[in-house]
Amino acid sequence: MKKIIAFLVGSASLLVVSVAFAAGGGFDQFGYNRTARIFNGTGSSWCLDRGADQNCMGIYSPDKLIMKWNAEWDRGNDEDWANPPYRAWEDNEWNGNTKDGSGAVWHYKIVWVGPCGADYTPLANGGYCIWGQFETLMDQGKDPNIGPGHMWFAHANPTGYGAYK
Repeated sequence: MKKIIAFLVGSASLLVVSVAFAAGGGFDQFGYNRTARIFNGTGSSWCLDRGADQNCMGIYSPDKLIMKWNAEWDRGNDEDWANPPYRAWEDNEWNGNTKDGSGAVWHYKIVWVGPCGADYTPLANGGYCIWGQFETLMDQGKDPNIGPGHMWFAHANPTGYGAYK
């Protein structure tokens, strides 16, 4: 759906173009571009996309959030993770250094590894297990709401996605 709005100002005209894309491409109203596998929004818009209250992330709701994932992540979600193996990964970057933001800046890298234990089970390479079959390779940043300075909760070796098959 495309919408073009034109304003006439005196003898000059100003053309303002507002483009909204349907499911076939571009970003939706929440910040998802599922074709490009990118989310560029806020904690609030992530909440709203799931049908939750816009403040479901509490003080982190106004923070900027960028998520990226690969086609294998989509395949896993489509199959409810029932047909492994997967070469699935996702990357989440939070930025609360904005007006009304939390002040937190955080980065997560997550890959599918198969059964790995309960949430936060430490893994031998320096990561930890979440959601029963995913490894958090990197979990690091700063958050003045939980403590001073830069913190690392996971730093797997290797940290790159290509090493995980």
